Amino acid sequence: MPVIVVGLSHKTAPVAVREKLSIPEEDRVTAIQQLCSYPHIQEATVLSTCNRLEVYLVTPDTTQGMREVTVFLAEHSGIPLAQLRPYLFMLLHQDAVMHLLRVAAGLDSLVLGEGQILAQVKHCHKLGQDAKGTGTVLNRLLRGALEAGKRVRAQTSISSGAMSISSAAVELASLRVPHLHRARVTVVGAGKMARLLLTHLVAKGANRLTLVNRSAERAMELASQFPETQIHIAALEDLAKTLPESDVIFTSTAATEPLLHRGLLQSWLLPNQSLMLFDISVPRNVAADVNELPHVHTYNVDDLRQVVNRNQERRRQLVLEAEAILEEELDAFDTWWQSLETVPTLNQLRDKVEAIRAQELEKALSRLGADLTGKHREVVEALTKGIVNKILHDPMVQLRAQRDIAARKRALQTLHTLFNLNPEESLFQG
Repeated sequence: MPVIVVGLSHKTAPVAVREKLSIPEEDRVTAIQQLCSYPHIQEATVLSTCNRLEVYLVTPDTTQGMREVTVFLAEHSGIPLAQLRPYLFMLLHQDAVMHLLRVAAGLDSLVLGEGQILAQVKHCHKLGQDAKGTGTVLNRLLRGALEAGKRVRAQTSISSGAMSISSAAVELASLRVPHLHRARVTVVGAGKMARLLLTHLVAKGANRLTLVNRSAERAMELASQFPETQIHIAALEDLAKTLPESDVIFTSTAATEPLLHRGLLQSWLLPNQSLMLFDISVPRNVAADVNELPHVHTYNVDDLRQVVNRNQERRRQLVLEAEAILEEELDAFDTWWQSLETVPTLNQLRDKVEAIRAQELEKALSRLGADLTGKHREVVEALTKGIVNKILHDPMVQLRAQRDIAARKRALQTLHTLFNLNPEESLFQG
């Protein structure tokens, strides 16, 4: 059965669409279980980040499997399928496998070579396992993708000096805000993205920093990681007091609804106060209508492209090196996947030979009668099993490793004939 990916990314859909497809962390296991409840989806897992929402699945019926995923995405997002479909991409088997390998290697990221995506793919695998959505095929695929991502980073310098979404946001801020090092900067959120924001802001010389978070304890813990910089801590409910004292605000929370919109800012900001808002969250923390305010300017993840593009041209050659590695990983996965065709036949063969072994062993032991001790019986049992395993080993290894599809099919047919196996029970639904 083939691998399929259905989804959208920063390449196919704007942030306004991506945020509607985003699946909150706490809902992803349920989403995977719902996907697997469809009749034509055998395995499934979900990769959801600020730049992409992708469903990986294994299905016995490509057309029906794709249809069920698109129905799920339309229902989840509330976007009619006819409106959603133009933003979606659908890739089948080798294209789907290579896409995931590229994603894990950071080649499909907004920021080429960024490292955070590898952890997100690992988490996608864990969620699939927790939801019992991943089986033989997706488990092997995701393990291979993680290894591919590690190989690319170890064997090329594509991640050397790579920007992150957070560093790109700070870079964009430095282009838009004169004297960023003197500006009053507020960071809303205390997760990984906020930590990276603070790291890059401190590196830029920012020293008038406020960290706003729902949990004061978590905010203090994050601030303690920057002992040489004084960071003021504020509660999320005190955001109204913090805004008038800010020149620049970065938002990076997991909130599913905007924290800031036009009405709030109009009531909270001082008259004619200028404010720069950099929102790197998906779903967005800052509503689109904020841009209607005359002295407020908002930038989201899609606005980072200009910064990212400036810094990535020099690493284009490294993509070719990385893709050569990924081709090797694709070839390895495809060889393994093709070998699945042999599994039912080999299982039948082993079962048949094992039944013969057990039957003949029982006859021999009955003839030996009471003269044979329990230990001797164990030795004879181990001897016969060892003989069977050694006889079957080479044919099984050679059959699985056979790259020529026609030759493999002939070998399978020969086994069916020589050992009188049932071809219907050995049929591989590929």
